[in-house]
Amino acid sequence: MSYHTETLVIGAGPAGLTAGYLLSKQGRDVLVLERDPNQVGGISRTVAHNGYLFDIGGHRFFSKAKAVVDLWDEILPDDFIERPRLSRIYYKGKYYAYPLKAFEALRNLGLLQSTACVLSYLYARARPIAEPKSFHDWVRNQFGERLFSIFFKTYTEKVWGMSCDAISADWAAQRIKGLDLGAAIRDALVRSLGLRPKRRAGEPVIKTLIESFRYPRRGPGMMWEAAAARIADQGGRVLLDRGVDGLSFDAATGIWTVSVIRRDGSRETYTARNLISSAPVRDLVDAIKPRPLSTFNARALQYRDFLTVALIAKSRADFPDNWIYIHDPSVQVGRVQNFRSWSPEMVPEAGYTCLGLEYFCFEGDGLWTASDDDLVALAKAEIGKIGLIAPDEVVDACVVRQPKAYPVYDETYRDNVAAVRLELERDFPTLHLVGRNGMHKYNNQDHAMMTAMLTVENILAGHRRHDIWRVNEDAEYTEAGISGADEALASERLVPRKVA
Repeated sequence: MSYHTETLVIGAGPAGLTAGYLLSKQGRDVLVLERDPNQVGGISRTVAHNGYLFDIGGHRFFSKAKAVVDLWDEILPDDFIERPRLSRIYYKGKYYAYPLKAFEALRNLGLLQSTACVLSYLYARARPIAEPKSFHDWVRNQFGERLFSIFFKTYTEKVWGMSCDAISADWAAQRIKGLDLGAAIRDALVRSLGLRPKRRAGEPVIKTLIESFRYPRRGPGMMWEAAAARIADQGGRVLLDRGVDGLSFDAATGIWTVSVIRRDGSRETYTARNLISSAPVRDLVDAIKPRPLSTFNARALQYRDFLTVALIAKSRADFPDNWIYIHDPSVQVGRVQNFRSWSPEMVPEAGYTCLGLEYFCFEGDGLWTASDDDLVALAKAEIGKIGLIAPDEVVDACVVRQPKAYPVYDETYRDNVAAVRLELERDFPTLHLVGRNGMHKYNNQDHAMMTAMLTVENILAGHRRHDIWRVNEDAEYTEAGISGADEALASERLVPRKVA
């Protein structure tokens, strides 16, 4: 089988489907290929098990970019519900509200520990590390060594499987930028007094402090299934069970040839003028023939994998948290999702609860290769140790593995990404990288969508008028959306900015 399209999109996650939807809406010929044989959405899909629904990681629908919010409403106009945001930290047998409540934190930590935290913070601010290179350095400068060890170190090392000294400071600067201890303390004091925090005029919203968010009533998969259906309605195509394993570019004609393999071993070939990829950079570069010089750099990029053990229990115990961060090193679980608190429709039976225990691992390690029975046994033991439900209350369970869930920000990732980007943009002018894995950037769902929105603008314009690599770095490109990008573009015309 051979098929030609104007634009071929690799990956039917938020970035790929956003690109496919916007291009098909403009009447452009677009084809989206997805490796998964059963459903779209990527890490933002919703998994169903015996009538119970759960996320792969939990996805809040909150964005400071109006263009993204408008697109959510356009694709899924009638199925959002407003949900309270509540999460806690579990540390040494005690629970801490997150965002912190000052008096609760003081009571749990004790006066001596709390005083030591404040003194540690003051020391770090007085004598900061001049050029923070690691996650440890960056957080220590912002919060002090003591708070780093209590509220950052254990959980972060569970997520990434490496020392905080080996994780680039870029990750901290990107994920918790804008939240400083002063702001957190002010917010915590207000919350402890039972008041709503007030923002000063012009003060930005800090995502980690928001109190509510929107959520599709049956999980985020609703959004991406609706997007795929709309692409088809608009004349585009979304095909599942298509794993891309070969790419070649004819510079003379400007045409891409894409080789695809299916689960049954059959092969298909597609050609396209434009190629949008949300596939992991390492996989994409490996598929290009002849091999780019930057293949070595791409292969050096690392990914953290992820699995969820969903426990369904007949239990009267209930708690309002969306999720609980587990900072206790005595258990392997990193975070616990409470799916009923995301949406009551996720848990169809009264008197039952469904909790998702999240484990971070590397593909091929002991956790990843453990049998489902062993993982369920581990999850039941650990949920009992934490004290959320009793292991003997569990009546059903399901294990879902998610490879390449998180691009790793190690000490060399920045140089490796830069080398790959430089070569691909130079040699393949119609290749566009989008999304979290496509750009090896730990983007949120809305950021991934924005990279696709700006890429579509570039394709429609016929040149790279927007630098999508600035998404989640420059406010103009992230918070204000397309209009902000256009404003930034106007300033770039006055002060030329080189796109590497």
